[in-house]
Amino acid sequence: MSSIAATAAVDPVKLDKLAQVAIQVGLQLQRGQDLVLTAPVAALPLARRIAEHAYKAGAGLVIPIFSDEEITLSRYRNAPDESFDRAAGWLYEGMAKAFSGNAARLAIAGDNPMLLAAEDPDKVSRANRANSIAYKPALEKITGFDINWNIVSYPSPSWAKQVFPGDPEDVAVGKLADAIFTASRVDLEDPVAAWRDHNAALKARHTWLNEHNFHALHFRGPGTDLTVGLADGHQWKGGASQSKNGITCNPNIPTEEVFTTPHALRVDGYVRSTKPLAHQGTLIENIEMRFEDGRAVEAKASRGEAVLNKVLDTDEGARRLGEVALVPHSSPISKSGLLFFNTLFDENAACHIAMGQCYADCFVGGKTLSPEQIAAQGGNRSLIHIDWMIGSAQIDIDGMHKDGARVPVMRKGEWA
Repeated sequence: MSSIAATAAVDPVKLDKLAQVAIQVGLQLQRGQDLVLTAPVAALPLARRIAEHAYKAGAGLVIPIFSDEEITLSRYRNAPDESFDRAAGWLYEGMAKAFSGNAARLAIAGDNPMLLAAEDPDKVSRANRANSIAYKPALEKITGFDINWNIVSYPSPSWAKQVFPGDPEDVAVGKLADAIFTASRVDLEDPVAAWRDHNAALKARHTWLNEHNFHALHFRGPGTDLTVGLADGHQWKGGASQSKNGITCNPNIPTEEVFTTPHALRVDGYVRSTKPLAHQGTLIENIEMRFEDGRAVEAKASRGEAVLNKVLDTDEGARRLGEVALVPHSSPISKSGLLFFNTLFDENAACHIAMGQCYADCFVGGKTLSPEQIAAQGGNRSLIHIDWMIGSAQIDIDGMHKDGARVPVMRKGEWA
């Protein structure tokens, strides 16, 4: 199947609406603002439309940086061993400098999530660690919410064949495109207005949670009895949010979650995953973790356990939580019944937790707090941030006040 046929399976009107939503809702790109755009080459049709809408919105410069699956595989199959301890630090330093100059950041996701499944896991782990260290100056500008940033997705053929393995390539691409468009609300007549309404609904949820100011959340369900302490001075976020540069953006499209920062030292109990996690080319299934004093002291999986534990050994913070997020089981992505093999989508199908780095923006006054102050309030630091799903129609969640009083938050996976 030619790439032309696969591209033809993507509705051009909805693709254009997705580009418009990315610029107008995801970024709210400002006149004169530069845009750093990263994408796989397979997503070129969307990247071109995003650039067009960015310039129409008055962008200063759109700087595209492309990756290619074949070139990535060529490294794993032909590069000398020492290559896997290196990363393009100069590139990330340049990106960090651009963000310091108020450039916006937009990432198009669309790579084959299982691209590295057959490659040497040690090389994959080393390359990812080197990349994480090199990317840190740029990543801190994003996790610190210094700038307006956004992620959207494109249905590349290699990704589509993972989600719909039994279909011809063009059919799989068409199906994945439809799923992306529905989840991103661009199948509606006025997506920008639809996002305005959706953001208002998410704001009502996180406002209610902030008013309660819970000390902890208690998750109960099959294989799960987990108490997640919440960081001192935490605040719930969700949907649109204002970055430090004063621009309100929607970092993730799609999004169904409200989320906050756990206390890195106050997580106890055990928890079981409810969806597989696709990570570093490995599908990690049936994760079970046990936490003591905030640390994952035991981590098992029926598949991909070695990769899971390698990731958790990245640094001291990798075994602690950086995010807890609530998503109703009836979310549109959950209703689709699909496993996307893509965290941006799969995390919005279920409540989830994330190992690793916390978001500064999930603290009251977080935009002015130093990394040391965030750590003192219970915020976690790590080179990684990996979400995995723990919600289902069988999960109950209580909010716990400091005096032990409980308030139902979710029952059977739905808002109580």
